[in-house]
Amino acid sequence: MTLPETPSSPATADRTFQVDLRGLVDLLSHHLYSSPRVYLRELLQNAVDALTARHALEPAAAQRFGIRVHADGKVVRVEDDGVGLTEADVHTFLATIGRSSKRAEKIAEQRADFIGQFGIGLLSCFLVADEIHVLSRSARTPDAPTVEWRGRGDGSYTVRTLPASARPRPGTTVTLTPRADAGEWTSPVQVQALARHFGSLLRHPVTFDDGTGGPGAPVNPEPAPWARTYPTPGARSRALAGYGEEVFGFTPLDTIELDLPAVGLKGIACVLPETVPAGRRHGHRVHVKGMLLSEQAEEILPDWAFFVRCVVDAESLRPTASRESLYEDDTLAAVRDALAERLRAWIARAAASDPELLGRFLQAHHLAVKSLAVHDDEILRMLLPWLPFETTDGHCTLDEFARTHRTVLVTSSVEEFRQVAAIASAAGLGVVNGGYTYDRELVHRLPEIRPEATVADLDPATLTAHLDPVDRETELAAAAYLAQARDALAVFECDVALRTFQPASAPALLVDSREARHERTRSQLAREQEGGLWGDILGALRQEAPRAQLILNQLNPLVRTAVTIGEPELARTSAEALYGQAAMLSRRPLRPAESSLINRSFLDLLAHALRKDS
Repeated sequence: MTLPETPSSPATADRTFQVDLRGLVDLLSHHLYSSPRVYLRELLQNAVDALTARHALEPAAAQRFGIRVHADGKVVRVEDDGVGLTEADVHTFLATIGRSSKRAEKIAEQRADFIGQFGIGLLSCFLVADEIHVLSRSARTPDAPTVEWRGRGDGSYTVRTLPASARPRPGTTVTLTPRADAGEWTSPVQVQALARHFGSLLRHPVTFDDGTGGPGAPVNPEPAPWARTYPTPGARSRALAGYGEEVFGFTPLDTIELDLPAVGLKGIACVLPETVPAGRRHGHRVHVKGMLLSEQAEEILPDWAFFVRCVVDAESLRPTASRESLYEDDTLAAVRDALAERLRAWIARAAASDPELLGRFLQAHHLAVKSLAVHDDEILRMLLPWLPFETTDGHCTLDEFARTHRTVLVTSSVEEFRQVAAIASAAGLGVVNGGYTYDRELVHRLPEIRPEATVADLDPATLTAHLDPVDRETELAAAAYLAQARDALAVFECDVALRTFQPASAPALLVDSREARHERTRSQLAREQEGGLWGDILGALRQEAPRAQLILNQLNPLVRTAVTIGEPELARTSAEALYGQAAMLSRRPLRPAESSLINRSFLDLLAHALRKDS
């Protein structure tokens, strides 16, 4: 069946989108902009872009142009000496949401000369005011009239042409009458603070007037610290460090000057004086053409560079629509790589010429350097010998440790290191704790730097091979006790052996790898789920479960007494107690059954002692 065609069907008619300006302002305030305070940044940005366009028209007169911010508690006004707008510009650009005059600027040839890119910044003023009043006079026509535009929050606007005398000089004045609920952002003190916050590094002079009749206070009286001239390199270093302390609130361990001419980026990286948790990314202070873009720009540096905080000013980085973060593109990726190279160069320079600075840096940030060395062969070669590791000789550098131990053994976890550290040290084995982030991988790369060194993973067989066996008579005398001990600990799939090792104060050593415990747990789950689908899956993966080993120390007086116990129950209890003590010394998490065993064996031994005493 074919439906009859309807004449003048609305499906074929062209329509125009209707914009609810109040709804759009609400969208901006809650989703695009982080705070109503950005209204002043947008006004400053528009003024700077207007001055940039006028500079292209009148390069010789550019030094006379500036920006004036006024706030007296009744109005907020931003005035510039920029290129201004004609009446046609006002109708075209101020009355059309999303269109920017910068898109049609042939003066700049490319929008890259401007901070703003999206043409919606003026709408941010509706976050603090219900009406925006604009007076503008174009600098392109000698006797251009003044144009007045009034935009209101309900979406309506009016345009009037006024005599040139209404604004004697070319440029634009934007005036806001704040709402009563916007006083937090529009008081004179707050407006001045916001002007300094956003515009402290702007190239054009900005002044603030609080309406009291005094001279305007300069907002940006000095250029950026890296753009100034200093009498000596030391004075420059101190000035940059002082600026970093003023911005970030800490005294930098050192400051790294950043300069990437290809993208017009200058700034400093301040090395944090204290350790920061691995993986914590700090926000960096990024200016674009002098205007503060963000204080939390994480994307400017790679993840491993969490030991610095940066403040930079760039020409070629693109802001997002909200102008509160950076647009991820090839330019930003290239900048990130180049800044990472500057940090590598600083580390190399410290390693080569300033051991004291390097030592203080590594003391605070060795984990960050380890993360860098894992992926950077140059840093690995320079700094691996200097990096501290936990070893059986205490905390020392890998270079020092390798000189003492030609074969370096490394554990796969912290708990394994703690199990064997005392015994391995007494046996003369050189063991490095490889359980911390990056450590095991770095230790295995030691032969790349020290070819004479040998690195191997520590396994239970390596350790037990260095424990001395007892003589045959002693083994036979203890056989009955060892059998009872094995029976008592069979529930933990733990074997029991008698050896001699140092230190003699250690009664027992529990040798048990994480992989072995995982396999035993899997086997137990398979038995519990036998007959079900999950049990079949676990059963298909079944391997012969490796056993833990409780090694009793014949040199220990307590063990020599225990192996002579003839009473079966007391022998079992003493074996359980020795197992529990060795498990606790390993510092690994105890299973519920092990915690129960420790409590039970303690109470049983206490009861036996009390019975014997009575």
